[in-house]
Amino acid sequence: MGFFIKFKQDGYLFIGLRWDFVKIEVLVTLILGKLPRKPSKSGEKLDFGGSSAPSDASFSSRSSDLASTRPINSNFVSLPSLDLVSDLGYSHGSELAQVANTKPNGNLVSASYEALPAFRDVPSTEKQKLLIKKLNLCCVVFDFAEPTRHLKEKEIKRQTLLELVDYVTSANGKFSETVMQEAIKMVSVNLFRITSSQPRETKAVEAYDVEEEESLMDLAWPHLQIVYEFFLRFIASPETDAKLAKRYVDHSFVLKLLDLFDSEDPREREYLKTILHRIYGKFMVHRPFIRKAINNIFFRFIFETEKHNGIAELLEVLGSIINGFAMPLKEEHKLFLVRALIPLHKPKCLLMYQQQLSYCITQFVEKDCKLADTVIRGLLKYWPITNSSKKVIFLHKLEEILEATQPAEFQRCMVPLCRQIARCLSSSHFQVAERALCLWNNEHIENLIRQNRRVILPIIFPALENGHTHWNQVVQSLTLNVRKIFFAVDPELFEECLQKFQEDQSKLEETRRKHETAWKRLEEIAASKATGEAILGPTSKPAQTLSKILGNARALAQPTFGNFAPNSVMNH
Repeated sequence: MGFFIKFKQDGYLFIGLRWDFVKIEVLVTLILGKLPRKPSKSGEKLDFGGSSAPSDASFSSRSSDLASTRPINSNFVSLPSLDLVSDLGYSHGSELAQVANTKPNGNLVSASYEALPAFRDVPSTEKQKLLIKKLNLCCVVFDFAEPTRHLKEKEIKRQTLLELVDYVTSANGKFSETVMQEAIKMVSVNLFRITSSQPRETKAVEAYDVEEEESLMDLAWPHLQIVYEFFLRFIASPETDAKLAKRYVDHSFVLKLLDLFDSEDPREREYLKTILHRIYGKFMVHRPFIRKAINNIFFRFIFETEKHNGIAELLEVLGSIINGFAMPLKEEHKLFLVRALIPLHKPKCLLMYQQQLSYCITQFVEKDCKLADTVIRGLLKYWPITNSSKKVIFLHKLEEILEATQPAEFQRCMVPLCRQIARCLSSSHFQVAERALCLWNNEHIENLIRQNRRVILPIIFPALENGHTHWNQVVQSLTLNVRKIFFAVDPELFEECLQKFQEDQSKLEETRRKHETAWKRLEEIAASKATGEAILGPTSKPAQTLSKILGNARALAQPTFGNFAPNSVMNH
């Protein structure tokens, strides 16, 4: 263990401490002389939390705390210690990097938090040093919950961040590794924070309305927006070397960035979406890890919480990623479709991301038409039973997928598919029935149905016939148009289906009459037993008489009730 003097500036002596392989910089401030102080103006007095300035004893205490690896009390971190975490290696997972998140609210705020010179006011040889100082200055996180405190410091940080954005945008030389490390440290300190939003309560299916949900706007957005803009331009800059930057934009950093997608502020999620897409494009080595991490987020959302604010944005990023998949598709990508994307139809809040999900799935089908059968059967697996609004969404998705489906793939799944469509045609909910009938307005789908009409028409014909009695006039009109289409294409098949339907109706009517006769006979037997008539036989043998009644009832009920057990009929 050895001490070394790092540099001396503005009356402060900065001393660094090394210990084994963990490089920890400890700031020890020694007052070398009494520094002149400008008289404070009215209304600009800083809050020192009951203390005018940090004492030497407090710095000695913090030095001993670091040496003994005990946690630092951040309430005593003053702003001159901005270089404290300059070499902590945040991207390498060091827990000690958390000390950089210095919140001045209630803490000691040094009067030396002053604006640094502009880049145009220093020679070119000093710009990189000034850049690092500005990055360190922006590592202080202010508390915006109290808008009247530290107004001057907040404005200084905002202006400094704007200068950093301009500098990164107009940079004409490769960024050094030190600059990259300091830039990622500053971004991490400002973005990877603990949000104060409360988790939303689980709502019932019918009561859930996405439009009624109020988004929570982050109070610190005046600073966060500029930090996001800086990071976006830093990643997109051609002066950022991906080989060097990947040491700091590592897996740990990416995971924390993905966690921010659950933010309730839509402005933040919009920035995150763009930044994640840039990272995916620039750092090819991280691509499999990013896909796997998004996959895990989907799994947790589908099978555990069903609550996440950024599913739509993540799917939007995936839409661009899927669009760039090379052909033929890898088995990994197909498994992602089956295990993650298709089950996303299960959650009750599907409306939040249904457009982005449809785009992703359609991309898969367009790239590999053989996946159409897999996707359609997946939709049928998660088809809603009682949620009518979700049924309408599924029918809309089904139309988009069928537009990209080839005849050979359609034939594999047309039987279960048409059975589901027939159930939708018979729905008493007019929007469900109307949306199902609108499938015939699509020319490609109509051609698929025409080519396979001998299989499809017998399945859906009863639903088309029952559509005449639907309570909604629009459904009746659309049903009539579909009947005309089938009749015009193949009148013989239409007449065959009509004749079979009429025969089935006659059989159903005959069965209904038999049921009524059986129940009427049962009522007569029950009434005669209640009045004590002679049909019950000798009263001295009640058990034998009861068995005869049960036998007669079974004889009447068994031929007409089909699969119902006689005992269950008698129990009713």
